[in-house]
Amino acid sequence: MVAGGGAASLTQVAVAAGGDPQAGLAARLRSGGVVIAFRHALAPGTFDPPGFVLEDCHTQRNLNGEGRVQAARIGQWFREQALTPAQVRSSPWCRCLETARIAFGVEVVQPWAALGSPRGTSEQAYPEYQTMLRKAAAQRRATGGIEVWITHLFVLQDLVGQSVGSAEALLLRGDPRAPEGRHALQVLGHWRLPEG
Repeated sequence: MVAGGGAASLTQVAVAAGGDPQAGLAARLRSGGVVIAFRHALAPGTFDPPGFVLEDCHTQRNLNGEGRVQAARIGQWFREQALTPAQVRSSPWCRCLETARIAFGVEVVQPWAALGSPRGTSEQAYPEYQTMLRKAAAQRRATGGIEVWITHLFVLQDLVGQSVGSAEALLLRGDPRAPEGRHALQVLGHWRLPEG
């Protein structure tokens, strides 16, 4: 369930009005100052093979055909809602980069180590990355606009304690007053691929 009940009320309003259950999330994105953090699209299996190389996609677990369709549908939803992200950041893992590039275009995607999987990240760097993510969300709230992150399940679980399926996202709002505190991120909603 979503912290604070904010997303549930948005969804209930849209459904009661006979509309798209994602309409409330689209309206919240339009108002800006938020991050929408996606788990990468479908890449069958778990983890990466032993000895994978970050710069070599052939050594990693990658999107399959269904995952590529999911990524395209993410981008289609954003276009249909006339939502243009101010920034698109992705884990440097190939399955995340491919999700981001299919959805939003190659030229706008910025690889960011802070969104990388904790597997293959040093134990010292990972807590620092989590702090960087909380601060970035707080900065986005202060500057406005929409920021898109494409990352991994474990990153989202560690960041906010919630899980999402492949190609699903959490809508996050940072707190500029407490970017490093336990309550630095509020989950405003859970985005899912539209039906069809």
